[in-house]
Amino acid sequence: MNTEHSRLEPAKRTRRRLPLLGWRKNDAVLRKVEGSLFIAPWVVGFLVFVAFPLVYSLYMSFNQVRITVTGVQTSWVGVQYYREILLADGGLLYDDLFPFLREALVMIPIIIVFSLMIAILLNLRFAGRAAFRVIFFLPVIFASGQIIGEFIAQGEGSLNVIASLGMDDRLARYLPDAWAGPIGKVIGSFVLVLWYSGVQILIFLAGRQTISGSVYEAARIDGADPWSTFWKITLPGMAPFIFLNVIYTIVDLFTYPSNPIISKVTTENYGVSSALAWIYFGIVLLFIALAFAIYARTIKSMSPRGH
Repeated sequence: MNTEHSRLEPAKRTRRRLPLLGWRKNDAVLRKVEGSLFIAPWVVGFLVFVAFPLVYSLYMSFNQVRITVTGVQTSWVGVQYYREILLADGGLLYDDLFPFLREALVMIPIIIVFSLMIAILLNLRFAGRAAFRVIFFLPVIFASGQIIGEFIAQGEGSLNVIASLGMDDRLARYLPDAWAGPIGKVIGSFVLVLWYSGVQILIFLAGRQTISGSVYEAARIDGADPWSTFWKITLPGMAPFIFLNVIYTIVDLFTYPSNPIISKVTTENYGVSSALAWIYFGIVLLFIALAFAIYARTIKSMSPRGH
């Protein structure tokens, strides 16, 4: 009797497990369906409002586009517009864009260093810390593209003390002409540069709080001064957030209101404007690739040997 009962027991267990396995399988499928439905609005929005316009603008850059009453008419011209912009009519790139790129090369380190220092200060405990955090983030809320454009047009973002000190003459005297103008323009609009630091300060502040306080306590016990602590603990711990802010700042600066490319893109000739936009997009990608290369090299130099 016991032998027959022991023979029947595995079969009963198998029959009991089968519905459970089926339920788990159905639950996994249901979770996949729910996840797909959850991201479906983003996927549809990306395909319709981002991917399709990008591909269509690339197509228009190789065509002469005419808007008629019957619709959009295109005729293939190949790389004609790219050749005209880069070679035949390079004034826009070499006279307008290159000075702006030099300005960006000056502005990016200023914004990163300023944001990092302010984030470290705002992480300290002092009276009114929350109010100061709000003050540094307020320009992000109020300073939209149109408002920044109005400030630039009215000259409200410039520092009058720079002109009174004759800084432009000093820069022209000691620096090459290719760099004196962009650096002087950045210094003159220094207030606007600092206004573009709100998001970076917030990211740095969140990154600084990820570093455990016990590490600093151990450093103080070992006799490390604040300067050594910054270079040996804070800066290496903030490296990923510095890289994130560099990428964000590059993208943010290339949509700056005084951007010469954005102001030149018009609807008069969609083919030329599309070609110009794609050349500009390639330059932005080069800046981002350079940031990736510098970050990878920095992380490799900071990592222990053999890893």
